[in-house]
Amino acid sequence: MPTALIILAAGQGTRMNSDLPKVLHQIAGAPLLVHAMKSGASLAPDRTVVVAGHGADQVKAAALDWDDRVQVALQTEQLGTGHAVLQARQALSGFQGDVIVLYGDTPFIAPETLEKMIAARQHHAVVVLGFQAADPGRYGRLVMTGDVLEKIVEYKDASEAERAITLCNSGVVAADAQTLFDLLDAVSNDNAAGEYYLTDVPGIARARGLTATVVTCDEAETLGIDTRAALAQAEGIFQTRARTEALDNGVTLQAPDTVIFAHDTVIGRDTVIEPNVVFGPGVTVESGARVRAFSHLEGCHISRGAIVGPYARLRPGAELAEDVRIGNFVEVKNATLATGAKVNHLSYIGDATIGAGTNVGAGTITCNYDGVMKHHTTIGERAFIGSNTMLVAPVEIGDEAMTASGSVITEDVPAGDLAVAREKQTNKTGLARRLMEKLRVIKAKGLN
Repeated sequence: MPTALIILAAGQGTRMNSDLPKVLHQIAGAPLLVHAMKSGASLAPDRTVVVAGHGADQVKAAALDWDDRVQVALQTEQLGTGHAVLQARQALSGFQGDVIVLYGDTPFIAPETLEKMIAARQHHAVVVLGFQAADPGRYGRLVMTGDVLEKIVEYKDASEAERAITLCNSGVVAADAQTLFDLLDAVSNDNAAGEYYLTDVPGIARARGLTATVVTCDEAETLGIDTRAALAQAEGIFQTRARTEALDNGVTLQAPDTVIFAHDTVIGRDTVIEPNVVFGPGVTVESGARVRAFSHLEGCHISRGAIVGPYARLRPGAELAEDVRIGNFVEVKNATLATGAKVNHLSYIGDATIGAGTNVGAGTITCNYDGVMKHHTTIGERAFIGSNTMLVAPVEIGDEAMTASGSVITEDVPAGDLAVAREKQTNKTGLARRLMEKLRVIKAKGLN
């Protein structure tokens, strides 16, 4: 049966004390909203509707940036979760299938949990996700008779017996689309807050002779983010899981607690990650590579046998072929380095193509920006770029060509040629001593 997602993302999140909508705060380099979308994407939904409110334009942009097929519905007034779900009705017009309601600030619902909810839908009209709470506190309680959910009781309305229940409500609900909207039409706002609550749906379903049940998950999956402290806690949970997964997949982490992963980091087995490495979004590292200490990577691809760092920075568009060497204090951006190329020390390589076996000397810079536009540098195979060479793009260095140390290269260098582009050295006899004496006199007189 087709499946659709409704992701509630309209809240302001006042406790975050931020101008940014709550669901756009990030874990592992991705907004909370994207984590929720990724969880739901495991069901291959036919439609996904994000219900936005506070900061709707920003929320919409973030949702579409991740998946341009997403539909965004607007909740102009914050009248409760039931009201928020109803805003998705038009976007799901004509849809026949199951709907799962997720929350943009709840990033850790496992795909397996959602699959269990869909499976339970074969036997029940409404399926609610619950969890056994270590400290039930003020969570809503799930009142069960056998495997049938009778109702959800909010803490403030619960009897002493109901407050003793430890099975709590996550807020995640699955139902047939038509059934869900029909039940929501019957929800009243006759309560202290004057809001329409999604939690009323199971009770209304039971009153109409429909069955409701509960699927349970680990409490950690239901963690909602509404404070900076909770955001930090969630980041820690994500990083712990990512490190464990990497180790289980055959990656060596020399100091696991110091490595920071992004939400989409991919690392092949037998790769070694040294301490204090940070992965931004969009990084793939193939098997058998090594990333040395204190390196920062984002938007790049590292092939088998390559070594990066220490203290290296790979920016978006960096593409390293097999056995490439990127050394200490080297920055690479939007550049392709072919097999065996080396940039070992104190260099910037941006908007460039470097051929196989080429060696780039210390202090080399591709001068790619003229203040308005970016320009490309092309270096052929087995070339040798002398230390402290400035390659003023656009420029091309041929195969097996060389540049002399300290050169400023502004014209193409044919294959096999040596380019020397620097002034002839002139020594001025005794001028250094005379100049220093003059400067000391000026300083002593306070004239500087």
